[in-house]
Amino acid sequence: MSKIAVIGSNMVDLITYIDRMPAQGETLEAPGFALGCGGKGANQAVAAAKLGADVLMLTKVGDDMFADNTLANFQRLGIDTRYVQRVPGVSSGVAPIFVQADSHNSILIVKGANAHLAPADIDAAAPALRECALIVLQLEINVETVYHAIEFGREHNIPVLLNPAPALAGLSREHLAQLDFLVPNESELALISGQTVDSAESALAAAKTLVASGIRHVIVTLGPQGALYVGAEGEFRIPGLPVAARDTTGAGDAFIGCFIQHWSRERDIRAAMIQAVAYSACSVTGLGTQTSYPDARAFAEFQRNLDA
Repeated sequence: MSKIAVIGSNMVDLITYIDRMPAQGETLEAPGFALGCGGKGANQAVAAAKLGADVLMLTKVGDDMFADNTLANFQRLGIDTRYVQRVPGVSSGVAPIFVQADSHNSILIVKGANAHLAPADIDAAAPALRECALIVLQLEINVETVYHAIEFGREHNIPVLLNPAPALAGLSREHLAQLDFLVPNESELALISGQTVDSAESALAAAKTLVASGIRHVIVTLGPQGALYVGAEGEFRIPGLPVAARDTTGAGDAFIGCFIQHWSRERDIRAAMIQAVAYSACSVTGLGTQTSYPDARAFAEFQRNLDA
């Protein structure tokens, strides 16, 4: 199986389950708390690895107790950590997450050591990256590093997928045009395209403008409504699956992790999207981020139950 390089963030998720957000100056008791491994890059790498992908992770961890836990988690899942480096005197990235009873969430991120992942780290990992079939990126690291990785992929004819999250205004059109895959949600699509996205029709129109700018494949994640594809293979939509959501944290990362695992193996975008929509739906029925991602056996059981 072809190796996937995930270049991005890792975070420690500090998850508080709440009935509602407190008002300014107000203190409320929360019904639950959990600590887990997260970060958009790590989440996508873990989801792919749980499904059987061969994953190389490029990231930076801090000089604290969280770093040991993050490294152990990667290694337990068989993720290649040769290029996971510690940054002395710096904290690991953390993400305080507040999950409400209706499953919706609010998230803060502190980049910590993730801010130290630099273009030079891409160059240092070049021998391993050249052996990979896909490079996967997000925006929880410095954008200069993201741009350098896109350029590396183009130079070495390696497909590059960018998940433009968290949303960032003013992304380089030159670098976006070099992407093989752009996978935004609706709000990210609106920011990048400069168009209003408030329906399936407006999402389609906005995605078409990005394909016209040079991006080969645009996949828009639509939450419970599934996902939309616009690109070199035409236009189509994969409907969502009705499930009882408990926690939507990390659902977009679950989608991407599953998509990259299936696409890197089969090179079939539609089939990979069908699997990714189902995997994302499965993830929201559990709690947490990586803890809610099923392995291949549990995912197969979920799909059998849907068909029953």
